[in-house]
Amino acid sequence: MSHILLVDDDTELTELLEEFLRGEGFEVTVANDGGRGLELARSRSFDALVLDVMLPIHNGFDVLRKLREDAASPGHSLPVVMLTAKGDTVDRIVGLEMGADDYLPKPCNPRELAARLRAILRRGRSETSSSDDKLSSGALHLLPREHLCLWLEQPVNLTGAEFSVLKVLVEHTGEVVSKEVLTEQALGRKLMPYDRSIDVHVSNIRKKLAEQGAGRELIINIRGAGYMLTSPQG
Repeated sequence: MSHILLVDDDTELTELLEEFLRGEGFEVTVANDGGRGLELARSRSFDALVLDVMLPIHNGFDVLRKLREDAASPGHSLPVVMLTAKGDTVDRIVGLEMGADDYLPKPCNPRELAARLRAILRRGRSETSSSDDKLSSGALHLLPREHLCLWLEQPVNLTGAEFSVLKVLVEHTGEVVSKEVLTEQALGRKLMPYDRSIDVHVSNIRKKLAEQGAGRELIINIRGAGYMLTSPQG
């Protein structure tokens, strides 16, 4: 049974989501402020985190930043779904830039949240059980079972969503992959109108690879068509 940490100060909503998710087969632990949520995420192993932005003590962005910075914490690589204000594109983009895997606007549909969580968990299981011991394209290497990305043999710290996006691009090196395909194959859901998740994930991947010496032209944007991984050289 997958164990979900739900962090939101709206007790009415958390009771609704907790009841629904339990009925869908999830184990759920609830925290109603960012301080407690951060403490739980750091001290216990969960399968995914559902994190509201507006929280007392620490807001959702602070919790996410602290988790991603703490490499020794069990929550460092925890898949995160951010709950953002409806229509607030800025919060969504900021959350993704900081390392969230996905987002949902509030008030969220419990069924949609369960579907997003299943997609994230399914992606993780697929990579863990992958028959591909190693995927390579020039100086870039991916080890799906270990969830490890290497550039010139140096590790690149990617979130689960970023790793999945890059994996699809590596599998199609030299080919243009549409955002629709990337969303479905990497994120496990349909591309929604005005959805910039793939754009932000690709931007994060570029930045992290560039920190290891890769060129910004490694992943190019073909306007109106999608993204392409060029044949990378060291």
